[in-house]
Amino acid sequence: MTGYPFDRDDVAYLRSPAGRAALAETTRRELSAATRLADVAAVRADHGGRAAALIETVLLRRRAAAKLAELPGSAEWLFTDEALQQASAAAVARHRAERLAGRVVHDVTCSIGTELAALQATAAGLLGSDLDPVRLAMADHNLAGALPLCRADALRPVSAAPVIVADPARRSGGRRRFDPRDYRPALDGLLQTYRDRDLVVKVAPGIDFAALGRLGFRGEITVTSLFGSVREACLWSPGVATVGVRRRAVLLDRGEELTDADPDDCPVGAAGRYLIDPDGAVVRAGLVRHYGARHHLWKLDPAIAYLTGDTVPAGTRGFEVLDQLPYKDKALRAALTARDCGAVEILVRGVDVDPDALRRRLRSGLRGSTPLSVILTRIGAGAAAKATAFVCRATRGPGGRPVG
Repeated sequence: MTGYPFDRDDVAYLRSPAGRAALAETTRRELSAATRLADVAAVRADHGGRAAALIETVLLRRRAAAKLAELPGSAEWLFTDEALQQASAAAVARHRAERLAGRVVHDVTCSIGTELAALQATAAGLLGSDLDPVRLAMADHNLAGALPLCRADALRPVSAAPVIVADPARRSGGRRRFDPRDYRPALDGLLQTYRDRDLVVKVAPGIDFAALGRLGFRGEITVTSLFGSVREACLWSPGVATVGVRRRAVLLDRGEELTDADPDDCPVGAAGRYLIDPDGAVVRAGLVRHYGARHHLWKLDPAIAYLTGDTVPAGTRGFEVLDQLPYKDKALRAALTARDCGAVEILVRGVDVDPDALRRRLRSGLRGSTPLSVILTRIGAGAAAKATAFVCRATRGPGGRPVG
């Protein structure tokens, strides 16, 4: 476990009138790099052995503010470091809750209660359980005692709820677990235990889709992004999946969803006016062609995820093509210099080039004032494959307005 190791006595104290008063006092301290030593010394002088729990709670609440602000009362919640890291962003949790509206749900790994807090607004009935007594006590505080909670092993069912939600631990001591059989509880165990119920399971965005098939999963995989960052993948068993859908991408901040049931007639052709690097959720869900078809774009290469077209989809970052040339450091430096380039952003897909190393190689020759972007990619296959560089100006749709 990373962070301060809270115990049940800590939670009881933090929930007490004395603890709440001490938290309010500690919250008024800056606790910045410049003031940390003095602030910690002052809290220790005032609160002795409770200081570590108080300071950790204040710092975790500050970290949680942007992530969970949409959930009622979250400014006063209690957390552990790992529980906060794994908790879904409020917008993601609420979107999932909307799909489960009107259902009776048991969250079998409820942790500090994030999913339950989101589900309160939509579910017909709720129950939470977890093996960790400290997190259960925190969840009881965070939910203001409004929901039934119990200590239970997720792989030993204690309810007959028709819908099961699970968020197995994918970290241990700050390290990620990549094999879903190493999750806690193990993903294969969850799939087997709840094979006769509707099951919703959060998993790592990078999970091997083929491995899921080998574990017997036959439902829908949803990959969700928020503000351009992939937040999570989620498995929906057939009973709660959309009929005919196996993969879905959700771009929450744009209010856009697409699935593998959508049209995917996306041709391949030469670069248009703009290049588009699709949202990571689209790429991860394998829906680049579907996204291209929806927005009247085409691919540069059948096997590469970059799209191109004469417009940039609304709300999407794109790159206006200024130059296209075979990739060589010297030729690329000359093209950038000719356009008065100073700072350069480098994106690479399909070629074995380290963007940071290339940026260092180019830096000494770039003394201009114009920020530009370079997209390096492979076009063609086998002996015909060519590493190609596009010198671009970043834009954002609609209208191709310059970025920065």
